[in-house]
Amino acid sequence: MHKILIIRFSSIGDIVLTTPVIRCLKAQLPFSEIHYLTKQEYHQLLVANPYIDKIHLMEDGLSALLPKLKAEHFNYIIDLHHNLRTLNLKARLGLKIHSFPKLNIEKWIMVNFKYSKLPDKHIVDRYFETAKGLKIKNDGKGLDYFIPKHDEVDLSFLPPSHQNGYIGFVIGAKRITKQFPVDKIISVIKKMDQPVVLLGGTVDKEMGDKIKAEVGDLVYNSCGNFNINQSASLIRQARKIITNDTGLMHIAAAFNKEIISIWGNTIPEFGMSPYMPQMPANSHIMEVKGLKCRPCSKLGFDECPKGHFKCMNLIDEEEIVKLIS
Repeated sequence: MHKILIIRFSSIGDIVLTTPVIRCLKAQLPFSEIHYLTKQEYHQLLVANPYIDKIHLMEDGLSALLPKLKAEHFNYIIDLHHNLRTLNLKARLGLKIHSFPKLNIEKWIMVNFKYSKLPDKHIVDRYFETAKGLKIKNDGKGLDYFIPKHDEVDLSFLPPSHQNGYIGFVIGAKRITKQFPVDKIISVIKKMDQPVVLLGGTVDKEMGDKIKAEVGDLVYNSCGNFNINQSASLIRQARKIITNDTGLMHIAAAFNKEIISIWGNTIPEFGMSPYMPQMPANSHIMEVKGLKCRPCSKLGFDECPKGHFKCMNLIDEEEIVKLIS
């Protein structure tokens, strides 16, 4: 029997992007037992996944966790995080760990010299390469996201105007330079003239309230009112999704929604565009090509280093509206 440990500590999007590997391991290796090591904050992303036999959490620290991991007697470890912590884990477990290549040098060259040495390969396919020793193949079924039954959102909670269909708009992002500006969000929603559910976390609630105050009853602000699985339920039930380059984008891809993704300082060439079986038909990339300053970071900044934020401010609003109608 194969007893396999998968390691990924962050983030929402990164963990969702590991789900094809989990599924294929379980489906293609008879009698395999799949374990997953992550942080407590990401537990709910995986708790309903039927392909995972056991979830381990890092919260107690490596010293407390190590005896529990040793007791499992894993014969294969797939490190999809690959940092100093996982290198330490490798040394202390005394097992060979198959580690994911992050391409940090290639990304640094792209950010600093605008010269691409990046492979034309999605991160999901690179995750599969990390598990190539087990001879599993990508089944082409895309990403998974499983919502616990108690987190399914009944749309009767929404205003009557939104119960027969709405556009999901993911307004937040971890960094400001990955976030579509509020004034442009307001402008796009007014031009769409369709019911919209704003999606995001507690940190996005104030921004959502501002958008609703400007637009009115077309908008329902769900930010901060739902947990991640409930937000996923709202995404699953939306007609289409407009989103920044963020974790909820990948959840939308798992449900094979039609996605209009908006890219600021980051670029799809980093390998984290929406990953779906029907690409590119269900995926529309909105970006400003040809900017000499883009990408300015592989992750993002709290403000535009140049001060003009052209990568977002020059996004064509009319094209977004056209794709929604």
